[in-house]
Amino acid sequence: MPLDAFCLSAVREELARQITGMRIDKVQQPERDVIILSLRGSGVAHRLLISAGSGDMRVHLTEHQFENPASPPMFCMLLRKHLTGARIKSIIQPPGERVLEFLLESMDAMGVFSEKKLVIELMGRMSNVVLIDADSGVIDCLRRVAPEPGKRVMLPGLLYRPPPPQEGKVNPLFVLQEEWRALFGLANEQTVDKWLLSSFFALSPLICRELSHRAYGTGDFRMDAIRDGGEALCREFFALTETVAEGRFQPCLISDLDNAPRDFSYVCITQYEGALTVTQLDSFASMLDGFYTRTAQLDRVRQRASAMSKTVRNARDRLVRKLAAQREELKKTADREVLRECGDIITANMFAMKKGQSELIAADFYAEADGATRKIALDIRKTPQQNAAKYYKDYTKAKNAEKFLTEQIVRGETELLYLESVLGDIALAEGERDLEDVRRELMQTGYLKTQKQGKQKVKESAPMRFESSSGAQILAGRNNTQNDKLTLKIASKTDVWLHAQKIHGAHVIISCAEMPLDEATLYEAAAIAAYYSSSRAGGKVPVDYALVRHVKKPSGGRPGMVTYTDFKTIIVSPDEELVRQLRKG
Repeated sequence: MPLDAFCLSAVREELARQITGMRIDKVQQPERDVIILSLRGSGVAHRLLISAGSGDMRVHLTEHQFENPASPPMFCMLLRKHLTGARIKSIIQPPGERVLEFLLESMDAMGVFSEKKLVIELMGRMSNVVLIDADSGVIDCLRRVAPEPGKRVMLPGLLYRPPPPQEGKVNPLFVLQEEWRALFGLANEQTVDKWLLSSFFALSPLICRELSHRAYGTGDFRMDAIRDGGEALCREFFALTETVAEGRFQPCLISDLDNAPRDFSYVCITQYEGALTVTQLDSFASMLDGFYTRTAQLDRVRQRASAMSKTVRNARDRLVRKLAAQREELKKTADREVLRECGDIITANMFAMKKGQSELIAADFYAEADGATRKIALDIRKTPQQNAAKYYKDYTKAKNAEKFLTEQIVRGETELLYLESVLGDIALAEGERDLEDVRRELMQTGYLKTQKQGKQKVKESAPMRFESSSGAQILAGRNNTQNDKLTLKIASKTDVWLHAQKIHGAHVIISCAEMPLDEATLYEAAAIAAYYSSSRAGGKVPVDYALVRHVKKPSGGRPGMVTYTDFKTIIVSPDEELVRQLRKG
């Protein structure tokens, strides 16, 4: 559901309790529509996420880390100038509106305290973030709106005008029962949820269907089928508004049977009747963070990775076609001995041949049966000696081709495994830095054109860091190049190396320098290796483990490719929740 006005009021109430009085320490803008405010106060720190994206508009505290772009956008620089050090005095929501106003107090360049407002408008494609001075003048906004018929102008220097109220709709919090019944009497033939949605603002489609279900047992009950004069619907409607007015909110996450988030609400949802799972969470921050942030991050990474994935897939598909052609050619070389035998038979019968013959039928002394003959095609333009030489030449060519093609196929199959591993790295990438590492690797291996970096030093990402339940340090590589570095340079020879069996995945290292390996640490490290592998979405995954001293890099091997001996295998399941709990960086 979109973050409707009632749900936003629940978020506002939670934020007001947690961050009022805190100061803004840092401002980030990791994405075009996303702003992160780092807050500090009274020994605690929070990160406030503000998203003005049309599909994921929201405001909430977040625990996720975000990567800063190489150069901050201009709006981010302006916010840093005006907001760094500012104290949050209050958070206000205009009644029934999807708007939050953060009243801020800061000291200007002259040392005088001044007030500013950060207005967050969460209205679909018209969502915006606006910074306003004490005189209601627009300092700047995330999305500037030029003068255009039917649109509210939003430009620096103009007076801020709040969004116009929705015409033809009533605020549910201010309607009386007599007014409600009057509106009900004017309803035409439609479903209950459609009537609620068209008559009242601040109600989302999900909540309208829920009121219909609570009153009449189904989310799409028709108005013309109501026989109680709307009393059941009236009762449920005002029970909801009473819940909102009293602030008795329940953050609920709605998931499908595979645990994938599907929706959320500020009241308990009953309409799905077991088809979907409704889980009550501790806070609206965790609800929105779980529903939006991780999914939004992965979607952005997938969009950015699409061009790179296409390049790698094209290279892989070309290699697959090339291997198929080489294998077909190799099959043809299997009959090369027949060519040599034909040359021998021609040589043995030259005395009986003459130029211009189209074929030779002679005794086949290579056949097991006595008296067998062989018919051999000849080139009428060649002499018998030249025909024999041609068969010998074709035999030698086929013999050499077998050796050459076999070597080429082995190299091609190795390269195919490498390209599949790169696609796996792209699929498992968690951010722009991970993608940049893969992009750099593809440049080094020649699949992408090398870009001039200038004098700017390239900062490589660090391996993922985990801590087992018993306190042992676990490291995991993010890509092929990092896997090599982790296994061959960082890890000690006595550390334990883990990898999902016979599939692409991260190299995982258990550091055994400070404490001996225990079963819980081994299982948790294996779960990490299974999760960061191409079998993440599968069931049980076999994971091989061995001492690092038994892991070797084959000569000329592509990044990430190793061989290993003296290993054992453990069967585990990819456990996202466990991995998230163990991860430290």
